[in-house]
Amino acid sequence: MSETIKISVGISVGDPNGIGIEIILKAFQDQRLFSFFTPIVFAHNKNFEEESKRMGFKTPIYLLKNLESPKRGQLNVVNSWNAPFKLKYGQEESVAGAAALTSLKTAITALKKQKIEALVTAPIHKKNIQTKDFNFPGHTDFLNQELEGNSLMFMISEGLRVALVTDHVALKEVTNQLTREKITHKIELLSKSLIQDFGIQRPKTAILGINPHTGDQGVIGDEDDILLRPLINDLSEQGQLVFGPFAADGFFGSQSYTKYDAVLAMYHDQGLIPFKTLSFGKGVNFTAGLNRVRTSPDHGTAFDIAGQGKADASSFREALFAARSIYLQRKES
Repeated sequence: MSETIKISVGISVGDPNGIGIEIILKAFQDQRLFSFFTPIVFAHNKNFEEESKRMGFKTPIYLLKNLESPKRGQLNVVNSWNAPFKLKYGQEESVAGAAALTSLKTAITALKKQKIEALVTAPIHKKNIQTKDFNFPGHTDFLNQELEGNSLMFMISEGLRVALVTDHVALKEVTNQLTREKITHKIELLSKSLIQDFGIQRPKTAILGINPHTGDQGVIGDEDDILLRPLINDLSEQGQLVFGPFAADGFFGSQSYTKYDAVLAMYHDQGLIPFKTLSFGKGVNFTAGLNRVRTSPDHGTAFDIAGQGKADASSFREALFAARSIYLQRKES
């Protein structure tokens, strides 16, 4: 039997006052994960040791001082900030926001320098992390700035993949951003990711409509008729397997998504509400289109249960394995 391929995975801790530390510790309670990963967490070892003891975990923690020499079979922690601080679970604190940003920056630096092979990010608090150095609505746009390529927010789970044309954008701004050029570009990024990251050579993509019922022949808006239908027809004539536009309300309930390799939604809630309804706890947020692999769990900081031992590490665990699978797929192709 061949040896299991192990990858070095970097982990940014997210907001320390959220559930990031807990889900990382919980996931690596399962010693089998060390057969697949050499984890390197960017945080502070004392915070991890204290929380592991408080929660009754037995996760082996190692203070890593040299990225070249991580310990196998242990949770390697790099001290990204100078000293541990008292965690105040569920609270917005500037010190926690600063720690989250420092963790993310040091992890991305390690990723750029190829000291780690993939990155998994625990949830940030999108308001608390805002500074002059991080003026973004979330991880995706920041990663797009830091890593080469063009980012595509791509939610993946077993049996369902949903990508977004617009992601963290106010609803009133969505239609202004839905141009032929942007939608075409997102379709190209999605197709490339399905081929490169998932090994699907002739991907079939479903395109969701812009308006309810895709406009009802102009009764509820004409954007689908003017923008989407001509675009889909043109791409189809070029040999691309793109279909639609489909009315979003019945598309998921009828399980029509099972006929396609991926679904492209026009805006955040159109794609993520059905995705999380069908896949919550097993879904992964993958930033496609970049020159490095980054995934994250499909949930936020969960301030309401932080520090209580109630957090479910399933989605974080799925994010680890998705990062590994995509990294290895890219390496093979």
